[in-house]
Amino acid sequence: MRRKIIITSVVVSLGLLSFTPPADRFFELAKNLEIFSSLFKEVNALYVDEVNPNRMARHGIDAMLNQLDPYTNYIPEDEVEDYRTMNTGQYGGIGATTINLGNRVVVSMIFENYPAFKNGLKIGDEIVKLNGRDLSTLSPDESTHLMKGQIGTPVKASVKRYGVDKLIELEFKREKIKINSVPFFGMIPGQDIGIVQLNEFTSECSKELKKGIQSLKEQGAKKIILDLRGNPGGHLNEAVDICNFFIPKGKLVVATKGKSEQRDYETQNNPLDENIPLAIIINRGSASASEIVAGTLQDYDRAVIVGERSYGKGLVQMGKPFIYNSYVKITTAKYYTPSGRCIQVLDYSHRREDGSVSTVPDSIKKEFKTSRGRSVFDGGGIEPDVVMPPNEHHSIVSALNRQGLLFDYATIYAATHPTIAAPKSFSLTAAEYQEFVNWMKTKKLDYKTPMDVALKELEDEAEHGHYLPQLTTQIAQLKQKIADIHGADFNTYREPIKFMLEHEIVARYYYEKGAAEFTLSNDEEVKRSVSILNDQNSYKKILRAQ
Repeated sequence: MRRKIIITSVVVSLGLLSFTPPADRFFELAKNLEIFSSLFKEVNALYVDEVNPNRMARHGIDAMLNQLDPYTNYIPEDEVEDYRTMNTGQYGGIGATTINLGNRVVVSMIFENYPAFKNGLKIGDEIVKLNGRDLSTLSPDESTHLMKGQIGTPVKASVKRYGVDKLIELEFKREKIKINSVPFFGMIPGQDIGIVQLNEFTSECSKELKKGIQSLKEQGAKKIILDLRGNPGGHLNEAVDICNFFIPKGKLVVATKGKSEQRDYETQNNPLDENIPLAIIINRGSASASEIVAGTLQDYDRAVIVGERSYGKGLVQMGKPFIYNSYVKITTAKYYTPSGRCIQVLDYSHRREDGSVSTVPDSIKKEFKTSRGRSVFDGGGIEPDVVMPPNEHHSIVSALNRQGLLFDYATIYAATHPTIAAPKSFSLTAAEYQEFVNWMKTKKLDYKTPMDVALKELEDEAEHGHYLPQLTTQIAQLKQKIADIHGADFNTYREPIKFMLEHEIVARYYYEKGAAEFTLSNDEEVKRSVSILNDQNSYKKILRAQ
């Protein structure tokens, strides 16, 4: 009820302001702020139950901003540090990330040459206590915040490790942690093709990427694959600098258009390599600055885009400090690629659960032309030149990953195998995979396939329509048949299960870089990109080179 009152007042305020002449806007703004403030005080004073003013105000603020777009956000004081980390890639910590598996807080990644790595923390370790505080009593956010803090301050961890009976006591001193925006770059085995992975557009990520590309060229790379999958974006200027690696000085990269100003962003330097054949891989998780890079180089017919349609975020945000040490991020403009198209999704009804674009109706698409006359469209992300099927995991693979069973078995494997082969050549033997299957027989795995859901719906409908007694035998037979099919799932889906398990195992020995190298060496989008780059006729045909 409280939330409805606040949301209603905010929506009314926005509605009044949107239809108010400019001369009266300040009066309407002051009036509606007074209404909101007075209502807030009355509800706090008179409501039958005790209310939390902070929570109530946050709901009201979020509801107001949600009327605008998903990216205009209020960030309270206790979340500002996480926001800064996301944008700068830097924080004070020990160089480890954790995940929550049930009521366990386990180490999911160790960054090399930082305190966690130097002092013996391992991936798979369960952190029981931090500075004497029992993590089982804290929320995931609270336990994460305990890991971070002022540079130079100590952190004491009580750790439970597989195969060790007693808790291990470790102590670290927090350092400035710089998240690596380029976790991996390397040569495709047996090819003159280099591949570089960019995870985020943090400050100065273009410098990291430039070093990676230069190193690849020194190793003999004559073609480049840039992997932007899952990259959520970040700094606009970094996207401009990265485009500049491949296109000449003085070229338009992106234009932003908003209420207060319009601005063109052009390349400022001579390119790193204006002619090297280039493939860019994107997926539904590639957003914002990733879409600027992919869209701009597509508009100039400079790169072949491979993968699936990108996220569809074409809005520019300005962040600024706000009162009481909080922060506010406001959408101030839309961005437009050189052909004139806006990548922002126009039809929110066709979003997936993760917010990405599923389909874009033809009725809202507008056609634009690349520099060589190819047709490209706005209205919802970047559509690849070479479309690959989405990488959808079967229910059993998703369940094994979600419930931490692949993670836990990788920890056991690492504890009993001192070394493994290099990432690009590591593979579990048939006997080792069977050992995992046998271990799984001692575990409970909960997952439902579309078949299970459909059968449950059939059973419910039969019961609702009073047909269940007539179908009991047949439904029981179907249940048994599906159970038999599930019993064979570890064999049917052997390859994707094995791949995910091998990835977890490789991370135990070779950390972030090794895990990335393993994944990319077994990747269908990478293989397709290699095929295109090696077939210059196909490459030129896609780009319609003159």
